[in-house]
Amino acid sequence: MTIRSVEVRVVEIPFADGGSAKTKTLLTWNTLETVLVRIEDKDGHVGWGEAFGYFVADAVASVIDTRIKPLPEGTEIESIETWNLRTQQQLHLFGRYGITTFAISGVDFALWDLLARRKRQPLYSLFASNEPKALSTYASLVRYGTPELASSICAQTIGEGYRDIKLHEIDMRVIEACHRTVGGCATLSVDVNCSWDDAAARANVATMSELGGFTWVEEPIFPPEDFAALAALRTRSLPVASGENWCTAVQFADAMKAGAVDYIQTSVSKVGGVTEFVKIAGDARRREVGVLPHSPYFGPGFIAKMHLAVAFSTLQLEYLYVKPEAELIDRTPIRRGPAFQLNDAPGIGLAPDDDVVHRFIRAR
Repeated sequence: MTIRSVEVRVVEIPFADGGSAKTKTLLTWNTLETVLVRIEDKDGHVGWGEAFGYFVADAVASVIDTRIKPLPEGTEIESIETWNLRTQQQLHLFGRYGITTFAISGVDFALWDLLARRKRQPLYSLFASNEPKALSTYASLVRYGTPELASSICAQTIGEGYRDIKLHEIDMRVIEACHRTVGGCATLSVDVNCSWDDAAARANVATMSELGGFTWVEEPIFPPEDFAALAALRTRSLPVASGENWCTAVQFADAMKAGAVDYIQTSVSKVGGVTEFVKIAGDARRREVGVLPHSPYFGPGFIAKMHLAVAFSTLQLEYLYVKPEAELIDRTPIRRGPAFQLNDAPGIGLAPDDDVVHRFIRAR
């Protein structure tokens, strides 16, 4: 396929999370920043991608504009895997992981969406013959910080039909309050975002194991790539999950070789795109490691992740439990409460809403 154009836009949509008003700081998270990638071929087919960009969206978009966009435009791409590897080699001086890989990710899976649309096939069918089934999601809550507020949001999600909830709390008082509120009506997992040291992690994992009803603890220590420390923390009673801050199949392979985790958390918008996700998921299958896709997105990244979940029969999907001011992609046709049901539409099957894009596009 011959690429005519690569376009990147930053779309920033405010959201409400049900918490109290936040003091504005450089790290106040109250908007969803989507680095939206649009690729068109010479025949007029369009593919959509999304590069991770929360708080660093302009930097990621700049890498796409200045370093990646000139590479595919006007060229024939016969193999996306070959293109991805060559691009990683060309850009490795700017950092193997982080912003450079985020940028490659968004372009890579826009190319895969484009290829699937050209073939008139859903994206998942390029990797497996699995029939699309209903994909369950867990409610991924933001960090509320108080027992009362976090517990009330847990109760709210249960009322909406969720039976699996992920907390982002780091205070055991809050975690235990949520556990009491849930009362066995839903399972809980806890994403610590690398906030505990070894001693705190061991003590808190022991407490959660004793309480029961927790499915995994996520990124319990810093740094997230300390594979030896993660391996030492693993217990049979409470699995360890990690990976949202790892990039490429190389780093995931090192983690799995070290026995660092029970579940890997691949993010298609961060790991190197669909190309790297497929390598990682295949490696995890061979090593009998579970896959829990990381996906706090509302654009093409979320939809692509569902296709990959179908193709590789992954475990539950993450659904960020916030209310955006507008939906970048209307998911009504495939949503069934907390679950989603893909169809056989070509590519990822859905596209961003032009009106929403123009309303929330950010000048750069």
